[in-house]
Order: sequence, then C-alpha cells, then structure tokens
Amino acid sequence: MPRLKTESVGGGDQSWLGSSHGIRNARTETIDISTFTANTHYPNGYIPSGTPVAIVSGLAVPYDVTTGTTTGAGILAGFILTDQPVVGTTDFAAPIIDHGRVNVAKVPYANFAKPLAAKDATTIVFA
Repeated sequence: MPRLKTESVGGGDQSWLGSSHGIRNARTETIDISTFTANTHYPNGYIPSGTPVAIVSGLAVPYDVTTGTTTGAGILAGFILTDQPVVGTTDFAAPIIDHGRVNVAKVPYANFAKPLAAKDATTIVFA
C-alpha cells in the first residue's frame, strides 16, 4: 500500500499585496531551503505569502534588510506569492512576484523595510 499524504495549503494572507498588478506574471524561482530557518521563516510548516527574497547564486534566499551586505541577500528580488509548505530539506520551486504594489506594513517579515537604494529593489511600488 503506498504511503499517501493529504494536505491543504491555501494561497495565504495576501493582504500585503497593494494591487493585483503583477500576480499573473509571477516568475518561478528555486527556494534554497537551507538558508531559511524553521523557527524564524516557517514556524507553522510553511513559508508565508509575502516573504521577501533575494537571489544569490541563482537561488531564492531570505532578503536581508541590512544595507551593504556582501552576499547579495540585500538586493530585493521580490516576494513569495503564495504560502509554500516546507517538507524536508530539498530545495523547491515557488512563484515570486517582482513587480506590482506592496503594502509594507502587511509584509509578514520581522523588521522589513523597503530598500533605500533603487539599485537594491525590483519594480515594486511600496505603499
């Protein structure tokens, strides 16, 4: 008998989206799960919708709001569009929104701040 697993994962709380612009054009990126920590980034078993990410060595990693990071994690690539369940330690693909409007106060990420320099941001309009 195969071992079957049933789970229900919704789109998540998308109140961080300031408009619907850009959601149909979300791009797919691979999440480097080794850079996310269970207690900080996915305490409920999933990475929540609206989590900001950077692209380092071709993989999505948690965005670092610290100015002047040397790893590239300080350059905002976008936001995870929907809740992403984390199962094990294997990297996985996820939809990333990189343009549109974002409500900064609703981003589910401790201490999130929009990038100060335009070169460190995407084509996101922050409200």
